[in-house]
Amino acid sequence: MWYLDNGANNHMCGDKNKFIELDESIRGHGASLNCTGSCGNRGPDIRFPFRIKDKQPDHCGFDLSCSKDNNTVLKLPTGLSLHIERIDYIHRLIYARDPQGCFLSEKRSLYIGKIPCLRTYKHEVYAVESSISISNFDLLSCTKMYNIYGIPYSMMQEENYVLTMSWSNPTCGSSETKCYSNLPHTKVITALYRAYSNDKTHREYQARVEMFLDDYRSLNPTRYSYADLKRITNQFSDELGQGAYGTVFKGKLTNEITVAVKLLSNSIGKGEEFINEVGTMANIHHVNVVRLIGFCADGFRRALVYESLPNDSLQKFISSADSRNLFLGWERLNRVALGIAMGIEYLHQGCDQRILHFDNKPQNILLDNEFNPKIADFGMAKLCSKDKSAISMTTARGTVGYIAPEVFSRNFGNVSYKSDVYSFGMLVLEMVGGRKNIDDTAENGDQIYFPEWIYNLLEKEEDLRFHIDGEEDARIAKKLAIVGLWRIQWNPAERPSMKTVVQMLEGEGENLTKPPDPFSSSIPKRTSAGRMPARRLHQELAAISEIE
Repeated sequence: MWYLDNGANNHMCGDKNKFIELDESIRGHGASLNCTGSCGNRGPDIRFPFRIKDKQPDHCGFDLSCSKDNNTVLKLPTGLSLHIERIDYIHRLIYARDPQGCFLSEKRSLYIGKIPCLRTYKHEVYAVESSISISNFDLLSCTKMYNIYGIPYSMMQEENYVLTMSWSNPTCGSSETKCYSNLPHTKVITALYRAYSNDKTHREYQARVEMFLDDYRSLNPTRYSYADLKRITNQFSDELGQGAYGTVFKGKLTNEITVAVKLLSNSIGKGEEFINEVGTMANIHHVNVVRLIGFCADGFRRALVYESLPNDSLQKFISSADSRNLFLGWERLNRVALGIAMGIEYLHQGCDQRILHFDNKPQNILLDNEFNPKIADFGMAKLCSKDKSAISMTTARGTVGYIAPEVFSRNFGNVSYKSDVYSFGMLVLEMVGGRKNIDDTAENGDQIYFPEWIYNLLEKEEDLRFHIDGEEDARIAKKLAIVGLWRIQWNPAERPSMKTVVQMLEGEGENLTKPPDPFSSSIPKRTSAGRMPARRLHQELAAISEIE
C-alpha cells in the first residue's frame, strides 16, 4: 500500500501578532469552483483533493497531469509516473498502473529485476527472488540491502499489476485552501499562531531543515506526516525506550512490516541530530547498519523511522552478570563483534566520504532475529574526507566511558577515525566482561578500572572467568579481550584500523600478540586480578585542559 503526503501543508501561516482572514465555515473541504475535470472521456473524474496541473486552481489539491494520449498521470517524488485508472473518492483509494515497468523486469524467469527508480549514478538496485543465487548475475560486487516480505504473488507474475494507493481525509485547516461559507460576506478572523519562546529562531531552524530535505528529496527514505506516524504507532501507544534525543515507539506499516519510530525531542534545537541522521543514513546500505525507512519533518515535529529489529540492543544481553539465559555464547559474541567491525569498516572506507559514528556502545547495536548486529543512532556522526588524517571538533561527542581520550583533549592526539576504533575496543571489552556496574561500592574504596582488570588477567595468564565452559570458549574470550585492548591504546597511532580488526576476528587468534599496557601511566594498581573490579563506564569525567 502506498500513501500520499500533501506536501508542506503545515507551515506557519503568519508572523507573531498577525492574523489571516478566512471565510467562515467549510464547504466541501475546499472544493471550490473549477475543481472538477478529467483528462479524457474515459479518464476518471478529477476533483478535490486532486487537480489537473496548470488547468485547475492550486487549492483544488494534489497535482495530477494529462499525458498526450489523455491518460491521467501521477508523478511520484522518485520521478516515476503512474497511470491512474480509477479514483474511489468514497474510500479514498487510487488504482494505478506502472507503464514503465519500473517495478518489474522482462527477465522474470531468473529474478524480479532492476529497480530503476532506486538506482544512483554509482550502482544499480536489483530485486531478487530469495530462491535465486546471486552467482547467476554478472556483478563485480554487491551488498544486500534488506528483505522484503509480503509481496503479492500476482505482482511478480502479472504484466499489468494494479497498484493501490490511499490518501488521508483532508481538512480545510491543514490543506491551506480557502474556506467558503453559505452565508454571504461573513468573515471571521482566525489567529494561526502557536506560541514559541524564540519564534523567529525556530522558524530559521525549520527553514534550514526544509532546505536540507529539498536536497535529499531524490533519495530513498520516505517522508511521513505527523498524522502518518500517529496511525503507524497507534497514537504512540507502544514505547520501546528512551534515549538522549527522543523516545522510540513500535509501529506498523502493514500487518507484516513493523518499524521503530524515534520521536525527537524539541530540546534538540537547531536540528543537527535530525540532519546528521537523515543525511548520513540516506546513502548507507550495509547488512550491519540499521536501515532508515523514512522521516518526519512536520512543522516543528521531527521523527525518524527505522527497520524494526526483534532482539532489541546488545546491551540487553551483556548487562547482567549472572543471567545465563541471556548469554549469547562465545561463538555468537565473536560473530556479533565481527559484524560490528565490518559495519564500522564500511562507514570508514566503503562510502564516498568517511563516516565517523562517535557513539559506538551496546545500546546503539541492534540485533535482528538471527542476532546479526546493526549499528544505529547516527545523531553524533560526522562526515569527513578520506584523505584527512584529523578532523576539527568544537565539542566532545559520544557517551562517557566510550569516548577516546583525544576527543576530550588534543594533548592525546588528533581526532580521527581512530576515535571510533577506541569506542569499538571499549564495546568489545564490555562484551567480554558481560556485566555492568559490578561492585560499584567496593569496601575500602578497593576498586580498579574494568578494562585494566581484564589486562591484568591476561598479564598473569589467568582465565577470563565469564561463562567459560571449555578450551574453545576460553580461546574466543581471550581473542576478544586482546582485540579490545589493542583498540583502547591511548596513542591513536597505536590502535590498528578496523580493517585489521576484521582480519583478527576472522582468524583463530592463536598468533595474536598481547598489546602494550594502556594503563602504565595511570595510578598504581591497588586491586589484584583476582578481585572483581568496579565498573566506571558511565560516570562523569573531569574536564581536561588543553596545551596550546
